Amino acid sequence: MELKSYFECFDIFTSGEIDYAISLFSKRKLNKGDYFIQEGQKCSEVAFVQKGIFRSFYASQSGDEITYCFRFPNELIAAYSSFITGNPSVENLQALSPAELLIIQQKDIDLLVKENPKWVTFLRIIAEQNYLELETRVFQLQRDSAQERYQNMLKKQPQYIQQIPLQYLASYLGITQRHLSRIRKQLVFETNVL
Repeated sequence: MELKSYFECFDIFTSGEIDYAISLFSKRKLNKGDYFIQEGQKCSEVAFVQKGIFRSFYASQSGDEITYCFRFPNELIAAYSSFITGNPSVENLQALSPAELLIIQQKDIDLLVKENPKWVTFLRIIAEQNYLELETRVFQLQRDSAQERYQNMLKKQPQYIQQIPLQYLASYLGITQRHLSRIRKQLVFETNVL
C-alpha cells in the first residue's frame, strides 16, 4: 500500500486534499538498528512506514529493554506521548530491518488541521485506533496465555514475525526466549501432526 491508498481507506478526503497532504511528506531511509526516535528526544514528526519493521521499547529500572510494540509497513509511527505533550520521549523506536519512511513534521500537521477540519477527524480516528490497540494489548497480557498471544501475532503479521529477533518477540510476549522456543516447537509439532 502506498500513502495515498492509506489515506483513501479512511474515506474522508478528496483526491486533491490527499495529494496536498502527501506533498508535505519527505522521504527518509534508516538502516537496521537505526532509531526513528530515542528516549530523551522530543518527537516532532510522524512517519508512514513504506518498508521495514520497527520495535518500540523502553528501559526498565534494572536496565532491561522491554519491547511493548511492533510497527510494520503501511502503519504510522511516532512517539505519541512526546508528540502530543512536547515532553522528551520515554520510548525508543528502532528499525529491525532496513526501512523507508515518509515523514511529516508536526508544524505541517498543525497547518493541515488549521486549513481543513477533516484532519481533526482523521487524527481522532488515529487516536482511537491507538487506544483500542493499547486496550487489546492490556487485555491479552492479562487474559491470554503466551502461546495465544504468539498465535495472535502470527495471524496478524505472518510475513514479518520470522524477521523479528527472538529476544524482542519474547520481551513483547512477556516470556523468556527459552519459553518462546518451546512454544514455537509445540506449534510446529501440532501443525505437522494435523
